[in-house]
Amino acid sequence: MTDASEVVAVEGKTVLVTGSTGGIGKETARQLAALGASVILVGRDKYRADAAVADLRHTSGNDDVTAITADMSRLRDVRRLAQEATDRTGGVDVLINNAGATRSHREVTEDGIETAFAVNVVAPFCLTHWLMPALTASGQARVINITGGIPRGHIDLNNLQGEKSYVGLSFYNQTKLAQMAMSYRFAQELAATPVTLNVAYPGHAYTSMNKNLTVGTYPPLARPIVPLLRLTMPVVYGRRALLRATRSSVYLASSPEERKTNGAYFNSKAKRTPWPDAVLDDTTRNTIWELCERQRNRPTTA
Repeated sequence: MTDASEVVAVEGKTVLVTGSTGGIGKETARQLAALGASVILVGRDKYRADAAVADLRHTSGNDDVTAITADMSRLRDVRRLAQEATDRTGGVDVLINNAGATRSHREVTEDGIETAFAVNVVAPFCLTHWLMPALTASGQARVINITGGIPRGHIDLNNLQGEKSYVGLSFYNQTKLAQMAMSYRFAQELAATPVTLNVAYPGHAYTSMNKNLTVGTYPPLARPIVPLLRLTMPVVYGRRALLRATRSSVYLASSPEERKTNGAYFNSKAKRTPWPDAVLDDTTRNTIWELCERQRNRPTTA
């Protein structure tokens, strides 16, 4: 979906895409493989990962597609993923933090973190940190964090992990805003390094994640129309929407114009756009950053 004139050759570049055994992540990986990149898929199910590798090798015409199995809700898996990717490649040129999660009710991971917050915020924070030796080794690496949902509204610092109230999709939106706030701060930290970090908004597409949403995941006012949504979403947000949803991430991964761009937010049309107001609050950014730092520095289980 990215215009050929906007694309720099990524042949031989190593690209790691989390949450890439299906949906937007898989389609993003397919397009980058078709451009000649060496692509590493990440998914939590080995069967799906192996099937995705075979599919992408066939459809992209690129045999340099492999996979690493990891559950992004577990910090021990995120740490192992970073180590395995570093050992396997020596250098990562592009990291796309695409994996996302939403839940119908509040769940806590083995690390004591609310699950959606763990996958959407803490995992990309920790993976980027733990991959930093491989990213810097590439000479000039790009990190692209994929937001989602409806990226506007308020971040409630008193309910950052759904401790007081929890409605699945509403909380998912907040975690994605929190991810953006973390990303804004992370980009500032990377300003003096050869690594850039930007955020891409994909828009909406019908994927396995929203296909499996229960009625209870939706806000109460939307629940009566969930049966209608299930009928219309595959039509409105089907294959064409899935292709459109890769536009911003593929552009940021491959565009020569954005080679040195850092700390920017791009919309679903791959255009630079203002950050949401909630992301611009220093207190919000620092609170989320410090929470993520505590998780990164805690011992992980074997």
